[in-house]
Amino acid sequence: MLKIESARTTDGRAKLVIEGRVVGPWVVELELACERELAGAAGELTLDLSEVAFVDREGLELLCILGRRGVRLDCSGFVAEQLKARGCR
Repeated sequence: MLKIESARTTDGRAKLVIEGRVVGPWVVELELACERELAGAAGELTLDLSEVAFVDREGLELLCILGRRGVRLDCSGFVAEQLKARGCR
């Protein structure tokens, strides 16, 4: 299960709060949600991944791509280590 909630940072930047597992079909859902936010937010987006319990290979690839596009990834230690192991941080 994956929960995606739209919010704003304290400086008004678009933010998506993600909870659950970024796996399988939820990777596509996250990608679509990010594309919608990026289209309406002048390319500035923060992903709050602090409540993400697991990310599969496809999910990590998506997060790496988003990070290279300038999306800020606020991660739990677990997700940060996975991204670091893939060379994305």
